[in-house]
Amino acid sequence: MTPRHRNILLAASLALNIGFVAMAVQRHWPGDEPAQAAASLTQRLGLSPGQQAAWAALEAPFLEDLAENWADIRAQRQALLDEVFSARPDAARLDGIQAKIARLQDAQQKRVIRQLLAERGVLDPGQQAMLKDLLMQEFSAQATRVEQLHQTAPATR
Repeated sequence: MTPRHRNILLAASLALNIGFVAMAVQRHWPGDEPAQAAASLTQRLGLSPGQQAAWAALEAPFLEDLAENWADIRAQRQALLDEVFSARPDAARLDGIQAKIARLQDAQQKRVIRQLLAERGVLDPGQQAMLKDLLMQEFSAQATRVEQLHQTAPATR
């Protein structure tokens, strides 16, 4: 495999690796209105007023952390693509950027897991099962943006 092909595969792999986190988090941001998404989820789960208050207290710091982490990942992805498509991609630099992205993704995945565990603690067993089912539906139904891009890319001649 040529270094160029390796770099392209690396970039695609990195984009796909965040699919898990993106899908788990998407329930918080199905559109541009995270508060509306969270309200909809709390309604679907049938949270009591006490549960809604606990949920809201968990949600704000989580969304702040997530937004900051996504910004850091986007910056590193930009650096990765800049290097991949530079005149002479440097393998060591690509490896360093990839390692940074992997650390950020790992931190993000751990943060999402902590959030899900905290949310689980707010829910009764029926609500936990409902949340799990909703997440499983999201996981099974959605393609990553990279997959969507390749599925909808027009053929060139």
